[in-house]
Amino acid sequence: MDILASIRSALHPLHREGVRFVLIFAIATLILFLIWKPLGWIGVVLTVWCAYFFRDPPRATPTRLGLVVSPADGKVVSTADAVPPEELGLGEAPRPRVSIFMSVFDVHVNRMPVTATVDRISYRPGKFLNAADDKASDDNERNSLRLILDDGRDLGVVQIAGLVARRIVCDVEPGEKLEAGTRFGIIRFGSRLDVYLPPGTVPLVAAGQTAIAGETVIADFTAVEGPRLATVG
Repeated sequence: MDILASIRSALHPLHREGVRFVLIFAIATLILFLIWKPLGWIGVVLTVWCAYFFRDPPRATPTRLGLVVSPADGKVVSTADAVPPEELGLGEAPRPRVSIFMSVFDVHVNRMPVTATVDRISYRPGKFLNAADDKASDDNERNSLRLILDDGRDLGVVQIAGLVARRIVCDVEPGEKLEAGTRFGIIRFGSRLDVYLPPGTVPLVAAGQTAIAGETVIADFTAVEGPRLATVG
């Protein structure tokens, strides 16, 4: 029973965006088995990887007022101030920005960082540079969401395509009010999420840290501590 429980705990629901891809991989695998058995086993590995990529595990989101949680799984690559994309309408002054890079091995389902109303959504085509590169925030294809909190503060969340990513999915519409941790989209195959925090907010994560979507607290509006430093080792 312990073995079965361990297997069940390792299996996660599949995001609906991945269903057709897994079916395509599975059908291709059957064809490969008919052509040559070793090719079929390669197809099995690729099908399992596809299901793994589109996994959508449940998350326990902290709900205390003032907390900002990570919208993505992955590695924090930057916590520097930066000017938000023009289409967000957040002004031209630099804001604290937390950037999270998602490798092809991370969960790619994106979650709301705060409880807020979606004020605007803006898609912009662009390049497909390495999402870990800082230039990706300016040059790559992206989809930007401006969120308005109940107290009037605003912040931006930007889905950014990467070197392999060719599809940004956003499942919400302007005017919707969503709870922190709610799923709002997915990016296919290696990408990045930028969060532009309200002015004066101090990020509570450091470059090199691993973030978990919907769980890792990346900022706290009530915090009075300074920026966090970290060593990687």
